[in-house]
Amino acid sequence: MNPSEQQRFDCLYQQHLTNLTLQGKRPATIDAYSRAVRRISAYFDCCPDKLTTADLKRYFADLIASHSWSTVKLDRNGLQFFYRHVLNQSWQWLNIVKPPQVNHLPDILTPAEVSIVISLTHKLRYQVCFLTLYSMG
Repeated sequence: MNPSEQQRFDCLYQQHLTNLTLQGKRPATIDAYSRAVRRISAYFDCCPDKLTTADLKRYFADLIASHSWSTVKLDRNGLQFFYRHVLNQSWQWLNIVKPPQVNHLPDILTPAEVSIVISLTHKLRYQVCFLTLYSMG
C-alpha cells in the first residue's frame, strides 16, 4: 500500500476497533474480527473498502483451501461487521460463502436403533451395560 492508502486503512481500522468496543464485543472477538480485516488487507495489499464482490469470492476461495471453516466463518463475520459498522454498507455474505451443513447424531435413540446397537454388540457384558444405560433413561 502506498502511504496515503495506508493512512486511510489505519483510520478505518481504528474506527473498526472503536465500533467493536462500543458494541460490547469480547476481547477474543475483537482480536478475531480485526485479524480478518488485517488478513484481507495483506492479501490484496489494499484497503478493504475498495474490494469488489469478485475479490471477496476469490479471497474466500483461497481461505477455504488453506484454513479451517471456523477461521472462514470468523473472517466472514469480521468483514461483515467492518462493512456494516465502519463502511455503512450492506454485505450479503450468504451470496459469497456458506459453510457446509453438518449432520449431527440425534441425542435420543429410537427403540429400534437401541436394539440394533445391542444386537451388534458381541460381548455379553457390553450388552448388559447398554441395556442398563437405556433402561435408566
